Amino acid sequence: MQKYLKRELEVLAEKGLRRTLRQLKGSQGREVIIDGREVLNFCSNNYLGLADDKRLIEAVQQSLEQEGFGSGASRLVCGNMEAHQQLEKTIAKFKGTERCLLFSSGYMANVGIISSLFNRNDIIFSDKLNHASIVDGIVLSRAHLKRYPHGNMSALEEMLKTADEYKKKIIVTDSVFSMDGDITPLDKICALAQKYQCVVMVDEAHALGVMGKKGKGVVEYFGVENQVDIQMGTLSKAAGSFGAYCCGSKELIEVLINKARSFIYTTAMPPSTAIASLKAIEIIKKEKNLREQLWKNTKYLKGRLQELGFDTMQSQSPIIPILVKDSNIAVQFSRLLFNKGIFISAIRPPTVPHNTARLRLTVMATHTQEDLDCVLKYMQKIGRELCLI
Repeated sequence: MQKYLKRELEVLAEKGLRRTLRQLKGSQGREVIIDGREVLNFCSNNYLGLADDKRLIEAVQQSLEQEGFGSGASRLVCGNMEAHQQLEKTIAKFKGTERCLLFSSGYMANVGIISSLFNRNDIIFSDKLNHASIVDGIVLSRAHLKRYPHGNMSALEEMLKTADEYKKKIIVTDSVFSMDGDITPLDKICALAQKYQCVVMVDEAHALGVMGKKGKGVVEYFGVENQVDIQMGTLSKAAGSFGAYCCGSKELIEVLINKARSFIYTTAMPPSTAIASLKAIEIIKKEKNLREQLWKNTKYLKGRLQELGFDTMQSQSPIIPILVKDSNIAVQFSRLLFNKGIFISAIRPPTVPHNTARLRLTVMATHTQEDLDCVLKYMQKIGRELCLI
């Protein structure tokens, strides 16, 4: 076994695919200390800069004094605390749904939702670039799977035409795709779902707090709140906290409470984490200036990168991929930027398809104009050295 493991690591290294963990010291802000070096952080999902916001920290401190840290058990045993219920009611009201249920992570939410609602008598239509947690949830459900080409509504409709034999039909999609930064055509998906009598589930992980006038996500952006049956999202990105949620009808939530194994058989999230998310939702609702600054930064940085000649693919969000293709060059690009004090991770297969290795640059509301100009300066210099522009 040891010989096999060593060879596996050697093969990964030869292909430029071996990954290592890097130590981040201090808070998750626009500047971080990684492996002992202070760098500008351009690869975090902390879009609104709330991960180290003092208001979240103060809310957590108060919660710790009143409720302690651990929740003690699963929520169905004795871990169902006031903070959990308060957060669920707040998210449901914000998203305009009847009920909400918290999960301990986005991965657990997608796996639990899909595997508990669908089975071998059903069929699931999934965008080819959906998150791995959606894919794994489908595998566990044992439902029939049809993967449609990314964002291709014509191909999806052709698949839907031949699915009458199945008991339940569902279209599942990310709303903002985490590696490409583009937005799913949710309005068209909802129209097809109505035409062919399908359920719609959307993963709003990278859209909560970012998309829509009020930050409610892509469902708000397209005005289809009442046409999406299952709204899942995470609290670990724009909300700066941790955990995930599922919003929908009261019947949906009751079924998940009784059948979703990733909810039933795990200890509830710490109440202080729920309180941090509660404060973050309050800020998202009240302070649209954060979202406005995020989009201002995004528009400026993406526009300048495109002017320099970088391929930012079809990005429509604060996630800006810089297509490099070759994995080894992507790693080299990332390393050279790090040496200049800029942290942008190289993303390689199997996270993205073969020959589409990239730098995944993400923008934050707290990035300053100086930060943006600094990253542009070194992106241009190193991009030319590597013959990418």
